[in-house]
Parts: sequence; structure tokens; C-alpha cells
Amino acid sequence: MDFATLLQVLDSTIRLATPLLLACLAGLFSERAGIFDIGLEGKMLVAAFLSAAMAAITGSVWIGLFAGVFAALLFSAVHGLASITFRGNQLISGVALNFLAAGLTVLIAQSWFSQGGRTPSLIGGARFEPITLPFAEALQNVPILGPIYYELISGHTILVYVALLAVPATWYILFRTRFGLRLRAVGENPAAVDTAGISVVGLRYAAVAICGLLCGLAGAYLATGLSAGFVKDMTAGRGYIALAALIFAKWRPWYALMACLLFGFLEAIANRFQNIEILSIPIPVQLMQALPYILTVVILAGFVGKAIPPRAGGEPYVKER
Repeated sequence: MDFATLLQVLDSTIRLATPLLLACLAGLFSERAGIFDIGLEGKMLVAAFLSAAMAAITGSVWIGLFAGVFAALLFSAVHGLASITFRGNQLISGVALNFLAAGLTVLIAQSWFSQGGRTPSLIGGARFEPITLPFAEALQNVPILGPIYYELISGHTILVYVALLAVPATWYILFRTRFGLRLRAVGENPAAVDTAGISVVGLRYAAVAICGLLCGLAGAYLATGLSAGFVKDMTAGRGYIALAALIFAKWRPWYALMACLLFGFLEAIANRFQNIEILSIPIPVQLMQALPYILTVVILAGFVGKAIPPRAGGEPYVKER
């Protein structure tokens, strides 16, 4: 693999890892507060559909972005209502949202656009365009560093940079602020937080809302940044991969970045090298495309028993009287 090809693969890695990273950080906030969220997939899917649909109708990607975030927040509110207020089973609630999103998006897309469950292709201002960073063109001919800055660091859409900046922001919020301390405490010992006079329900709803916001950004990026419209089941299991990355990262933001980049790298390799031979043995295309999902199974099988989740995760809190 020459240097130019390596840069192209790494560039694809960043773009493909972006929705995974946003969804992984979304699950991080939710699960740190004790709310397990299997519904990341459904939130991303409904956000992807509504963002693409509104962008296609209005011609504005920003209206589409806000619509996608609104849709994900609405699903988060339903999940919070079921698992926090009514103290239902969090896993069942998340799975139900996934099924609801999978059916609802195709049904509405067919009703609105009559294109087989997809939206029209987005062009012009209806999708996010790459941003050229300062001095990128001037420095592109500088050996080594120039191409890295021009092709790898510059040239991404705004949501890619938002996702990367969200990692240190998440670390700071969770580990350097009073809100983050309380949020983590709710996931470990909600009774102690309640005894201190802090609302467990309020903190958990805040975490679920942040989860919805980040899932909305992830879904909107899929439809208006990474692709140019919505197609059926376009999330393709990314919500579940994000959960696997979260477990692999042991619920820590910087590890989550590394895990998501690993998944993105495997997907980029699968897309780039579909006809590859190892020791003169051709590797089937299907095996290359399945690499991210194989890694998901390996991680879940190898790390679920070793990664220790928040102690109060998945358990509804009942206030003592």
C-alpha cells in the first residue's frame, strides 16, 4: 500500500467512523446514567430519514439537521418515559424503538416520495459540503505533512469535526464538571444521589436527551453528509456496532474514539480492497464486507465478561418512602 492509498483509506476511516463515534458517545452518556439504550439504531435511523426528507423538501441541509435531531429527541423521550417514568424494561423499550423506526421510516418515505421507501437524492444546499481548512491548498505540495493536512485533516464536513470535538467535550463534562460527577453517580448509586437531594429522574432524563441529540447528529450525518439521501435500513447495524465499541472502550470517551476508528478502518479496508489475496488464496468479497460485524461478535464475546458496566445500569430507580 503506497502513501497516497494509505491516506485515502485513513480519510475513509474518519468519515465512516463519525456516525459510530457520535452514537457511541450517545450511549456513553445514557449508560453512565444507568439507562441502557439498545435503541441507538432506531434513533439514528429515524433521524437519518427525517433529516433527508426535510432537506429534500426545503433544500436546506440545516433544516434537515434540526428535523433529524428533533426526531431522535422524540424517540429518546419515548424511551425515557418507558424506562424512567414507568420503570419498564430498558432493553425491550430500545428494541421496540428499533422495530418502530425500521417500519415507520419506510412507510412514511413511500407515502411522501413514492420511491420505494427512499428519499430523492440530495444536491446543492440540501447536503453538507466538505470544508477546506485554512492553508490546506497552499500546503498540499509540502512533502508528507502537506498531503496529510490537505487530504486527511481538511476536506471533511462540519459534522465530522463536531464528532471529533465531542470526544474531549464529553471527557470534560463527565470527569471535570459537577453535572458529570452527578451523572456518573446516578449510574453507580442512585440512592446516594437521591439522599443528597438531587433528582435522579432529572439527571437520567438529561442523559437520555443528550443521547438523543448525539444520535440525531449521527443519523443526519449518514443521510446528508456521508450519503446523499435516505434508503431503507441505511444505518446497517451501526447502532449495535456503536454499543460494541462502547463496551470495548469500557465506557470511556478517548477509548471510544479509538474503538470507533478501528471499526471505521475495517469498513474502509473492506470497501477499498474487495479483491484481495492472502498467501495466493482469494478472500471472498462477502468476508471483507463482514469484517466490522465479525469484530463486533469477537468483542462482545471476549470483553462482555471483562468490561464492568455502571452498577445501577438497566435497573429502574424506585424512590424510598
